[in-house]
Amino acid sequence: MIKTINALLIVWYLLSANTTFAFSHADTLRGSNGRGRDWWKVKYYNLLVTFDTAKRTISGENTISLAVTKKPADSMQIDLQEPMVIDSVLLSVHSDDTDAHVPISFKREGNVWWLTHHFSDWPRGATKDLQIFFHGKPREAVRAPWDGGFTWTNDSTGNAWVAVSCQGLGASVWWPCKDAQWDEPDNGMSIALTVPKGMKAVSNGKLLLVSDNDDLQTYSWGVKDPINNYDVTFYIGDYVHWSDTLMGEKGKLDLNFWVLRENESKAKKQFDIVKNMLHCFEYWMGPYPFYEDGYKLVDAPYLGMEHQGAVAYGNKYKMGYLGYDRTFTGIGMEFDYIIVHESGHEWFGNNVTANDMADNWVHEGITTYSEALYVECTQGKEKAQKYCRGEWRGIENDKPIIGPYGVNEEGSNDMYDKGAAIMHMIRTLTNDDEKFRQMLRGLGKDHYHQTVSSREIEGDISWHTGLNLTAFFDEYLRTTKIPQLEYTIKNNELNYRFNNIVTGFTLPVTVTSEDATMATVSPTAEWQHIKWAGKGDVKFSKDFLIKVKK
Repeated sequence: MIKTINALLIVWYLLSANTTFAFSHADTLRGSNGRGRDWWKVKYYNLLVTFDTAKRTISGENTISLAVTKKPADSMQIDLQEPMVIDSVLLSVHSDDTDAHVPISFKREGNVWWLTHHFSDWPRGATKDLQIFFHGKPREAVRAPWDGGFTWTNDSTGNAWVAVSCQGLGASVWWPCKDAQWDEPDNGMSIALTVPKGMKAVSNGKLLLVSDNDDLQTYSWGVKDPINNYDVTFYIGDYVHWSDTLMGEKGKLDLNFWVLRENESKAKKQFDIVKNMLHCFEYWMGPYPFYEDGYKLVDAPYLGMEHQGAVAYGNKYKMGYLGYDRTFTGIGMEFDYIIVHESGHEWFGNNVTANDMADNWVHEGITTYSEALYVECTQGKEKAQKYCRGEWRGIENDKPIIGPYGVNEEGSNDMYDKGAAIMHMIRTLTNDDEKFRQMLRGLGKDHYHQTVSSREIEGDISWHTGLNLTAFFDEYLRTTKIPQLEYTIKNNELNYRFNNIVTGFTLPVTVTSEDATMATVSPTAEWQHIKWAGKGDVKFSKDFLIKVKK
């Protein structure tokens, strides 16, 4: 997702200050792998949805193909948020002679629906198909994409323009599913969107078929790769379309662009950066992860989102972040922030996905750093480093980056800028750009189309770089501490130590003086000293997120 601008963060902080948040049973049901979830795995979704744009309602069905992975419990948890309603659930029973559909009982508990059946009779390894019919008036977004839901609006000519954003809120805000970040359908999914004739409906994957039925049209899309629930999306409007191809690391990649008719000319100019951007990201992070499904950039009625293979664009065709450079360096105005940031999520967020929202820095921190990588590709390393350090001014240190597990809760918004700082510091510690590049590529390759924990990513980064980063990650991810470098100079001796650190933390910090005297020191919690003949003021490396106190 996109980081909110600082003013909005300040408002949120003031509103939430001195407030204690407790997690409910509903939070645990949503965020944990409980008894209704832990015995089955999603293999495929077949989602069909009909939209009534006049009444702002939807209806449809979702067939869940699942595999039994352990002895089943007596119930199954399906997620569909209020006020949406499940109408019926059918179990498909296949035999040599006939196919039958057996009704399954269900009961609502808030945003969870409990299905009851003789699930315990299902053997481990069995595969089953559940057909779930639903309808309702889905929640409308208050401030998309952060406070998500449906956005019902119109373009400048009065045509309906509809889309959804639901990261964090969850896909179950509009369709019934296993709304868990760790369970992606192994074999992808199909998405059929039925809309009033004359409108176009865009979704993830590739367009397979457009069919007519009286005054309605159905757009059928196919996704071959695993996809996270919150990435499943749609865009409905008076769209025009053009396509292109990119010769990338894995061959020909299909590129598709869908924009409102009124935006076609300026979109073709603004989207011109896509090819160079994708080449840049492939160089740094490895092949685009979804060659089978292609890359798509789509006009959206909100700022943006990383919807897999169908990236939402709503930056109003401005440079920077809505015409604003949040790094205050001037460099951020040299490119369209939303195109670059949301496309970077195809590698981290969509390909490599955190299995718990608490670890979403894996999405946001690495993707925010990918902005600096793009700057490096287009403007050089010096400007990239300046851009990255400019983002550090947005760090709040309000709470740890990693949030509480099992309750569908993120940590601090610092996952963006502090997360990017973490990646920059790791690159500095590695002191080998090629090794760092291979580390990024290795993460994408080792966890291709997988969900992961922060601990796994931390271990892999340490392995690829050859660095012991245990205390480093604990300091910056699991506390709000910023290391404070305390020093004194007396009798030609430099004394130094770190305060405000976890046990075992250290960094190699370069110190210089006006006469070019230079040394590298590795402060710990204990006072250390070196001989120092430097003259004038002392300066310390700017490549680490630390505070200096004399």
